[in-house]
Amino acid sequence: MTRIAIDAMGGDHAPKAIVEGAVWAAMEYKIPIELVGKQYDIERELDRIDQEGLVCSMGGGIFPHKRLKVNTKSLDIKITHASEVIEMGEAPGQAIRKKKNSSIVLAVNAVVTGSSDAVVAAGSTGAAMGASLFGLGRLHGIERPAIATVIPTMKGPLVLIDSGANTDCTPEMLYQFGLMGSIYAKSVLGIKNPRIALLNIGEEAGKGDELAKDTYKLFDENKDELNFIGNAEGKEIFLGNCDVIVCDGFVGNVTLKTIEGVARMLFYMIKQEFYHDIFSKIVGLLVRPVLKRIYVKINYEEFGGALLLGVKGITVICHGRSTAYAIKNAVKVAYNAVEAGINKSIASYYGEIQ
Repeated sequence: MTRIAIDAMGGDHAPKAIVEGAVWAAMEYKIPIELVGKQYDIERELDRIDQEGLVCSMGGGIFPHKRLKVNTKSLDIKITHASEVIEMGEAPGQAIRKKKNSSIVLAVNAVVTGSSDAVVAAGSTGAAMGASLFGLGRLHGIERPAIATVIPTMKGPLVLIDSGANTDCTPEMLYQFGLMGSIYAKSVLGIKNPRIALLNIGEEAGKGDELAKDTYKLFDENKDELNFIGNAEGKEIFLGNCDVIVCDGFVGNVTLKTIEGVARMLFYMIKQEFYHDIFSKIVGLLVRPVLKRIYVKINYEEFGGALLLGVKGITVICHGRSTAYAIKNAVKVAYNAVEAGINKSIASYYGEIQ
């Protein structure tokens, strides 16, 4: 059975939120979990959950929560002790080489040894990428791994790739990102013939810098292999007119962080208005179910984490401030990627059998 390894020490709210999310996933999805980190800290959190119950909430407390009674010993959760932790401020490359017993290195090693089938990490993105690249290696034919983030649109999910792994790219790399994003959209999201667009400052073929122009030509020359529909401006991201948006990691990360900031601002402003006076409070109570449905569609926690595509294994990179709800959903992302055999699909494109 597919087992997911989780770096229990990574993220702003570790190990509390990470362990809670792992327990939640083990309960809801019946997925075996391997928690990697300081054993005492992990066991303390599991004991606390046994005593206090598991608080299941989403939206950072915006919506009501429920508390469930849990017996963690009845769940398929094993602990792998890691004596070291790579902190957010450390240089990833140096830290990975120096801290061989860090939680993220041992979590990736669990996949290498076959103890688990995928990794979920909410700590340093650089450390998770570096440990995955050094530990698992690149898929044949892929020059650089890329982070694929699923974001909501008016018509369904969209894959933004790359959302932060590579700031300096070549047209060939961006083409590979489009290929991997298309396979992800097809095999995991169930989109039959994913439409691929290049994020640009205009729709015309001649728009953008040299990288954008050369990448457009490369995609256009290979229309028979990928369903390339041309350039897409930033304003079109949420319209749902494409299924995969390709860009370099610098542009992708700025785009992603901007989307997150705007979403938080809008819900904050709406919440403030509903507390403005007694009439607004009454209206707020009446529309809360509607707001919750909208929030679920745009909340980053709902998608859990982003898949690192291009390595010989499954790594899901979560937001540094991930909550238990986000970790729970990230486990499902990792599980679905394993079950879908996404790496086999990418490797087979380049003629390699995984």
